[in-house]
Amino acid sequence: MMNWHYLLRKALGRATCVLAQRSRLGTRARIINIAGDSDLIRVGASTIVEGELLVFPHGGRIEIGAWCYVGAGTRIWSDTDIHIGDRVMISHNVNIFDNLTHPLDATARHAQFRQIAVTGHPRTMDLGGRAVVVAADAWISAGATVLRGVTIGRGAIVAAGAVVTRDVPAGAIVAGNPARVVRSLSLFESTCQAGLDSSASPQSES
Repeated sequence: MMNWHYLLRKALGRATCVLAQRSRLGTRARIINIAGDSDLIRVGASTIVEGELLVFPHGGRIEIGAWCYVGAGTRIWSDTDIHIGDRVMISHNVNIFDNLTHPLDATARHAQFRQIAVTGHPRTMDLGGRAVVVAADAWISAGATVLRGVTIGRGAIVAAGAVVTRDVPAGAIVAGNPARVVRSLSLFESTCQAGLDSSASPQSES
């Protein structure tokens, strides 16, 4: 089924994203490219996006690898850089932010809200952005939140509802708020996907 939001924006000459071969946007997906440059949001080959990808006007970049899934209701918002590796599963209602989304100072926060309400997002603003990396083969479960500056290691699992405020080691399972390691997967479990790398390399874009 087609994503009419995406097709309409393309027809109007609005910025959207770069979709690699066989990638697709579900009917509920939203690409919100306030920065106005489609190259800032790139979706890898055979990846399915059902959620929302947003880059702010003052900066941001989202890159998603091949054979990934982004569930419905998930929001990935960038003003710096969010890099998601190959074969990453992101369930529904997940939040991934590489920034604070609003200033910490109350006066600045209100001024930002007023500008958004009246004229749109400001094109110069410091939201304390720090890059987020989700390495290959990770799984982020439903309702989890990943905050700025975090790296989630290869094959790691973030439990449902967890709030990730610090780096997650490769092959670890984290849960809670703030998320903490509750189990480490065996060497076999955390590396069994390595052989898939050569078969999941991104294809040329369309």
